[in-house]
Order: sequence, then structure tokens, then C-alpha cells
Amino acid sequence: MHRHSASTDSPLQPGRLFVLSTLVAAVLATAGSALAGPPLLCHPFDIGPARSLPWDGRSSWFDVDPAYNLASLVADTEALLTPSTPVIVRMETLRRAAIYAGRDAAVARQLLDRVAERALGSAAKEPDALAIFDAGYLVEALRQLTMVPQFQAHRAALEPLVAGKDGYVMVKKSLALRPNDASLEFGAALVASGKDRGAYRSHAERARAGANGDVLLAKNLNQLGS
Repeated sequence: MHRHSASTDSPLQPGRLFVLSTLVAAVLATAGSALAGPPLLCHPFDIGPARSLPWDGRSSWFDVDPAYNLASLVADTEALLTPSTPVIVRMETLRRAAIYAGRDAAVARQLLDRVAERALGSAAKEPDALAIFDAGYLVEALRQLTMVPQFQAHRAALEPLVAGKDGYVMVKKSLALRPNDASLEFGAALVASGKDRGAYRSHAERARAGANGDVLLAKNLNQLGS
């Protein structure tokens, strides 16, 4: 099992923890009552029997499999994100990958670099909507990790990885390439939930409208707020 070195960050003082908690609550409140907590992270997606990264998750949203070898994360994640992998399965895989990587900034950087390379590589040839979506989703998932108390020991190391990056812009690019993909609209809604309330509602409406043709999407619509 991979061992992590002890963090050198100083503990949060009560005042700082209060400010942090207030900020997180304000950011996440825009998503609606059904999206309590970081929407890209704390609500596992129902992927049925589909393959994803090993997971525990029995007692909390951040319960990783303690036996998983973190050194395999980048390769395992890439192998799971095939062109035929459904969007909802991609989201659950990236949700797990972000939580694993959030404990080790070096692994998080490697993962983010590889996912970004896939998106840029496709753009140089024929743009791949799913690869671009993956990159945008991962950026915003890692950003949300920096805002939750369980990952504050790693916040200072994770923040520079997503500084100056806008995952929502990437997600919108993926939608421009696949404008009638209801699952992408669902992902876009969750990414937009803490950024733009109007955009969130528009994406959510289009996701609901197209859910009849996507069994996995229909199973996960309850993650959308009002």
C-alpha cells in the first residue's frame, strides 16, 4: 500500500476554519438543496456493473480502497477512459481519481497533466469531446477538493495545479462538439452549479429532457437540484 509523508501544513485555527466553512457553504448553496456538499465529489454516481477504479465508500464519500496502489492511478484512469466509456462512468472514474490524487499533489499533477495531454492531443488532430470533457471535469473536481475540510492538509499543494484553469470552459467546448449529448449536459450542470446559476438551470433542463434515451443518466438525475 502506498504510504504518504506527513503534511507539514499547520493546523487550521478555529477562526480560519469558520471562514472556510462559510465560504464552502456559500459556493455550494447556488446548486440547490439536492446538491449539498461538493457536487462533483460527494455524491457517487450510479454506474451499475461498469468498471471503474477500486473503491470503498462505505462510510463516507472520500473512503478510498486502502489496498489500492496510488502509483497505478494515472495508468488505470487512462485505461478506463476509453472512447466507448459512457459519460456517467467517466464522471465516477474521475471523481474517484480526484479523491485518490488529492492525497498526493505529485500524483495529482501527473494525473492532470496526462488528462490534459489527451485533450490537447485530440485538439491537434480531430477534437475529442470526451477527452476535453474529462480534462474540464478533473480540473473542477480537484478545485472542489481544496474547499472541503477533509483535504485542507493538501490545499496549499493542490491549489497551484488548478490556478488559472477553467474547467467549465473546457466542458462547454465538449458540448459544442456534441450538442445533443444529455449526459454531457448533466456533467456541465454539476460543473456550473457553483459558478453560474442560470447556466446550471439550462444544462439541467437539457439533461432531464434527454434522459429517456440514457439509462445511466436517468439513474443519476436525482443529483440535480431544483
